[in-house]
Amino acid sequence: MQRNLHRQLMDLLKELHLPTFREYYAECARQALQEGLSYEQYLLELAQRECEIRRINKIVRLVKASRLPMEKTLENFDLKRLPLKLRQQVKILVEGSFLDRNENILAFGPPGSGKTHLLCGLCHALARQQRRVYFGTCDIMVQRLLQAKRDLELEKLLKKLSKYDAVMIDDFGYVKQDREEMEVLFTLLAHRYERGSLLITSNLPFSRWEVIFKDPMTTAAAIDRLVHHSVVLELNVPSYRAEQAKQKKKAT
Repeated sequence: MQRNLHRQLMDLLKELHLPTFREYYAECARQALQEGLSYEQYLLELAQRECEIRRINKIVRLVKASRLPMEKTLENFDLKRLPLKLRQQVKILVEGSFLDRNENILAFGPPGSGKTHLLCGLCHALARQQRRVYFGTCDIMVQRLLQAKRDLELEKLLKKLSKYDAVMIDDFGYVKQDREEMEVLFTLLAHRYERGSLLITSNLPFSRWEVIFKDPMTTAAAIDRLVHHSVVLELNVPSYRAEQAKQKKKAT
């Protein structure tokens, strides 16, 4: 009788897609008997475990789908290198409310200043809040857009990217800079405008973006769309790679 009951329960929990219930219901039942828990408390314990494990699994899937560099998190980013005002900005951005307003994050600074690591860390934090994020270097993103255009599937790709709360483009400006590349890059910016957040890192200040978009009018239009709803992070700090090299030299 007990074995038949167990089999029926397992089948039903499988049909209901409750794997954590299946794994822990017996253990929680023993605990409930020992501690004199009510039926409601027993059910609550099981439901909490199910939700927690689903949340963890969802975050793992989101991080994997994001294509973010796994090592670039805020936990291993030295925030003390940044000025106090910038640290305060990062603290607010981690909360993620800028995504609800479709605001962009634009990080500028010289090579080695930590732009990529900082924004990747922010994206990891957003993924842990179950936000959908996507990472790509500017070069790879442009090539993907070009391929979609050649396959007559550019609109399909843009629609797919629009499902992400945040799209991060790293090293903005590192493209071969021909007209076709400029056009698909501008198309992406225009499509995301007021529909979803872009996170961009660039070594090039706005004054030099004409080398990317070739045409002054297109450059102005691109900058206008990005800046309209944005937070600009200026990482005018020494190169951490240069600092590490100096420390290594001192150590030897």
